Amino acid sequence: MNRPTSLLEDALSLDAGESNSRGPEKGLVVLVEDCVETSGAFVLHHLIKRFLSPNLSSSDNVVLLVAFAQPFSHYDRILRKMGCNLVAQRENKRLLFFDMLMLECPDDGVEDGLIAFYGNIQKAVEVNSSNKNITIMIDDISLLEVATNGSTKDVLNFMHYCHTLKTQFGCTIIKILHEDIYSSGDGFTFPLQMEYLADITIKAQPLITGLAEDVHGQLTVLNKGTIDGFRNSKGKIHNFHYKIKENSVDYFYPGSRS
Repeated sequence: MNRPTSLLEDALSLDAGESNSRGPEKGLVVLVEDCVETSGAFVLHHLIKRFLSPNLSSSDNVVLLVAFAQPFSHYDRILRKMGCNLVAQRENKRLLFFDMLMLECPDDGVEDGLIAFYGNIQKAVEVNSSNKNITIMIDDISLLEVATNGSTKDVLNFMHYCHTLKTQFGCTIIKILHEDIYSSGDGFTFPLQMEYLADITIKAQPLITGLAEDVHGQLTVLNKGTIDGFRNSKGKIHNFHYKIKENSVDYFYPGSRS
């Protein structure tokens, strides 16, 4: 009997199956929204490990990680604890790492800078697109906006460019956004636009009931669903809790550990 390896993978429709042979769905856009009280970075770590799992075909899945928030050493340290060696994955070209920590677009050339940046991503996708599932992960769209001197319009244009890779090459795109920094003023339209573009939205939030010793927070996953390439307006909403361990994350329904 096929069973998902976790509630998160069930919500994302990543059914592990009997042989753990299934990788990421092709052509999905996943948005992870978090806040200061509850970081969503663990979701990215979980999915990196999932997509680079040795149980998946070593030649079929490539992760392209665009890092604005953390250096490679940070991800390597965390993923090693989770049983995934990113150095080895980078050497065998299953992981392509873009270190963008120092990216800063000049005031008079923001658009040109983003076009050049997108060109690098597009080139990497084209080189690895033959018979491969490519997942593009952006660890912090909020910091991309900082790099563009607060130009939300240019960031939106850049994200639209990236979404063309979904259509052209079937890429899956996963991105993190800090929702609470847009909680007031006209800026809140930006996360709304990101949600509109997403097929799946994952919200990492504190517990409604407050702090708990053995629970770190809750996840709400809105899976809009697709039918023959068209969105299903009914969709599905999944709510469950999680606890972060040293080497993994425990997902469970309230009142349950199974």
